[in-house]
Amino acid sequence: MPLNLAIDGPVGAGKSSVADAVAKRLNILHLDTGAMYRAVGLAAIRQGVDPRDEAGVSTVCDHIAVDVRYGQEGQHTLLNGEDVTGLIRTEEVSMAASTVARYVHVRQSMVKLQQTLAARQDMLLDGRDIGTRVLPNATVKIYLTASPEERARRRFLELESKGSTDTYEQVLEDLKKRDQQDMHRAVDPLRPAEDAVVLDTTAMDFAAVVDAIAALAEAKRA
Repeated sequence: MPLNLAIDGPVGAGKSSVADAVAKRLNILHLDTGAMYRAVGLAAIRQGVDPRDEAGVSTVCDHIAVDVRYGQEGQHTLLNGEDVTGLIRTEEVSMAASTVARYVHVRQSMVKLQQTLAARQDMLLDGRDIGTRVLPNATVKIYLTASPEERARRRFLELESKGSTDTYEQVLEDLKKRDQQDMHRAVDPLRPAEDAVVLDTTAMDFAAVVDAIAALAEAKRA
C-alpha cells in the first residue's frame, strides 16, 4: 500500500513549500492539488467565462486536459499540454481557483485525477480537502495553519519578491475573503480531518515545520 500524506490548510499556511521539502526528505512525489484548480480557473479566464458562472466553468472543465509532470524543479502543471506553472500564481487566478473549486463537477473531476495519481505510488498531496475527501485513508494527515496576519505577511513577502505592488493590507483582505470562501463552501469545505494532526506554525520556522511532519511520516513508515 502506498505511503500517502495529506496536508490541508488555508491559503498562506505554507503548504506547497513545506510539502515540497517534506517530499524531498522522504524521497516521494509531491502533488500540488491546488495547482489543478488554478489551471481550471486560468482556462475559464482565458475563455472569457466568469469564474462565478458554475455552468460555464463546468463546461470549460469538460473540454480541457489538466495534467502534471515532474522535473528537477518539482511539479509542472499542464493545461491542454501547455506548461502553465508560472502563469497560475497571480492573484487573479488565485481568486478564480478559490471560486471554481466550490463547484461539484469541477471537484469531482479533479478529485478523481488526484486519487488515480496517489494510488499508483508513494505521494504527498496538499490542498484544502485531501484528508477529508481525496485521501480519507491517508497514512498521515496534517492540518497546517497559522494566524491570518502571519499568513498574510508570508504571502505579501512572496508576492513582493515576484514584483507585485499589492500592499500588505490588500493581501490580508484577499486572504480573509479566500478563507471565507474555502471554509463555507457547500462542497467539501476546508476543515481539519477528525484524525488530522493540527500544526499551528505561527511561531515556528520553516525547518521546524518540515522536521515535525517528516518525523510523523517516518514513524508511520517504520
